[in-house]
Amino acid sequence: MVTAFAAAASFFAGFTGGQTVTFHVINKCPFPVWPATAANVGHPVLADGGFSLPSGQGRRVQAPPTWNGRFWARTGCDFTSTSKPACQTGDCNGILACNGTIGLPPATLVQVTLQPDKSEPSFYDVSVVDGYNIPVSVSTMPADLKCFIGGCSKNPNGLCPPELQVLNKNGSVIACKSACLAFDLDVFCCRNAYGSPGTCMPTMYSKVFKEACPSYFSYAYDSPPPLVNCYSKDYVITFCPSKWGGSQHLPI
Repeated sequence: MVTAFAAAASFFAGFTGGQTVTFHVINKCPFPVWPATAANVGHPVLADGGFSLPSGQGRRVQAPPTWNGRFWARTGCDFTSTSKPACQTGDCNGILACNGTIGLPPATLVQVTLQPDKSEPSFYDVSVVDGYNIPVSVSTMPADLKCFIGGCSKNPNGLCPPELQVLNKNGSVIACKSACLAFDLDVFCCRNAYGSPGTCMPTMYSKVFKEACPSYFSYAYDSPPPLVNCYSKDYVITFCPSKWGGSQHLPI
């Protein structure tokens, strides 16, 4: 059986001469996070699918120039426990190295589609279509305003309606579900009769996310699409990009 590590090594072997793309993953939260990655079909797992990142620390994650997938942050993790989930938000089967497993929503997602040259710019966005746990920003390095996705001007967890709240054992709101995740209804999930931009409209629930995080996808057919296309060899993903609960600014 071919392991994920061996498959990734084989995939990366085809890209030499500095052709890889580097994601600089930074934790500015006042608590540790456990970033995770999951690749789309046909793409390799990055950084074993997950790692620990203490407050104030960063880590470089390399990817092939055509990589497609997602990043997110897990919070409140305890991998010494035998109980599952091991993380309060974003958990992936209770293990540190997700190995490509998609995390348990709600979690704020960074979605990436890389292209190998400037003629076909790379695309990326931040989505709370399945819900929110912590703020995140994305930018190129060096920073360019047109390539920047900011964090949140307000804390969605503080605005989250009771029916969407995810609480920890102390009763604090640690994440906010989307209406689709909470109710699984077509009108909220943009399915069936509501499966087109003309029929799937923003709801009072998606507007909570949009008000707090205007540069994020708040529902499937969010318009205009908050999608950024910028070619770069270096991208910066910052969890809690500014003062916790405060406004977000372009990183230096």
